Amino acid sequence: MTIDEQIAFIKKGAVDLIREEDLRKKLEHSAKTGKPLRIKLGADPTAPDIHVGHTVVIRKLKAFQELGHTAIFLIGSFTGMIGDPSGKNSTRPPLSREEIDANAETYKTQIYKLLDPDKTEIRYNSEWMDKFNAADFVRLCSRITVKQILERDDFEKRLREEKPISLHELLYPLVQGYDSVALEADVELGGTDQKFNLMVGRNLQREYSQEPQVILTTPLLEGLDGVNKMSKSLNNYIGIDENPNEMFGKVMSISDDLMWRYYELATDLTPSEIEKMKSLDENPRNLKVNLAKSIIKDFHSQSAANEAEENFVRQFVKKDVPDEIEEKSIASGSYKLVDLLVQTELVASKGEAKRLIEQGGVKLNGEKASNTGAEIEVKGEILLQVGKRKFLKVKVV
Repeated sequence: MTIDEQIAFIKKGAVDLIREEDLRKKLEHSAKTGKPLRIKLGADPTAPDIHVGHTVVIRKLKAFQELGHTAIFLIGSFTGMIGDPSGKNSTRPPLSREEIDANAETYKTQIYKLLDPDKTEIRYNSEWMDKFNAADFVRLCSRITVKQILERDDFEKRLREEKPISLHELLYPLVQGYDSVALEADVELGGTDQKFNLMVGRNLQREYSQEPQVILTTPLLEGLDGVNKMSKSLNNYIGIDENPNEMFGKVMSISDDLMWRYYELATDLTPSEIEKMKSLDENPRNLKVNLAKSIIKDFHSQSAANEAEENFVRQFVKKDVPDEIEEKSIASGSYKLVDLLVQTELVASKGEAKRLIEQGGVKLNGEKASNTGAEIEVKGEILLQVGKRKFLKVKVV
C-alpha cells in the first residue's frame, strides 16, 4: 500500500485523527527506516467479557498490525484499581487486584480472536506504576494543571450538578497519559469517550521530551436497540464468546439502518465494498445473514457460521426445533416453573422468569406457558424454551 492508501485504511470508521499530518510523517519515517510504529490500545479489565462494541477499536489495532506495526495491548492492572471516570456521572467503584487479574486472563484469550498473538505485545501498567513512590507521583502531577483536568466534559457536568468528584478520579487521566510515556507510543487508540485521556498522554510525552503520539478515536457502537451504546448491563450486546446460534439471532434482530453501521464498524470491509453492497438493492435479510456469518467467522469459524445459518433457517423459517439441544439433569419431583427456569440457568432471576412468562416468552414442550405460579411435575423429559433462541432438555437423573 502507498502511504495514502494506508491512511485511508486506518481512517475507515474513525472519528478523530490528531493529527493526520503527524501520522503521515510517522508512516513515512517507518517505511524509510524499516522500524515499525508502536501502537497502543489500553483497556481496564473491569469485566470478564469482550463484546462486539469493544472490537471496533481492537480492529483498528489489527489494521496497524496488518501494516507491519507493533500492536501493544495494555491491560490497566493499575488504573483498573482507580476506576476510569470517562463518561460517568458518578464515582466508579475500583476493582481489587484479584478481580483485575482474573478478568485480564479472559481479555488475553479473547483479543487473540482478532489479533495475531505472535505479533502482539501484552503489557500491564502496574509494571511501572507499582514502582512509583510518593515523590515520583508528585513530580508527575506537576506536569499538568487542575484547570486542564477540570476542562473534561464529564467533570464539568458533575461540578455543575454538585455531584462529588473524588481526587483519585482527577488523577486517572494523568496515570493513563503516563502509560504512553512509559511505552513510547507513536499512536494511541480509543473510543470517543477516551479523547481527553488520550490528549493528556500526547501532552505528557512533550513534557518528557518525546515525540507526541497520534490520536485516533473510534465511535461507540450502538447496541441491538439502535439507541444506546452496546453494553452488557443494558442487555443489548453481542458477546464474542457467545454461542454462534445466539450471535446469529441477535444480528438478524437489528434494524436495516443499523445493519450498515455494523458493516462499517464490526467488519473489515472497505468503505468502497460497503458502498457497492448498498448499490445492489439486495434484500436486507440476505445482507444481515452475510453480516452475521462474517461476525461469527471472526470469533469462531466459517463452519460455525454456516451451521448457525442452517439452525436459524430451520428454527425461524421452517419453525423447527434445533437438532442439537443442551441437556441438564435434575431430580424427579414437582417444581415451580419460575424456580425451574432459574435452577436450569435459562434465566438469571425469578423476576426475569416471571416477566418472560407474562410476556409469552416461555414454552413448555412447545406450548406457551402463561401462569407464573404454575407447578411442573418432572418425571421423564421436558423441553423448555425461553425466547426465540434458548432451548433446554430437562431430564430426570
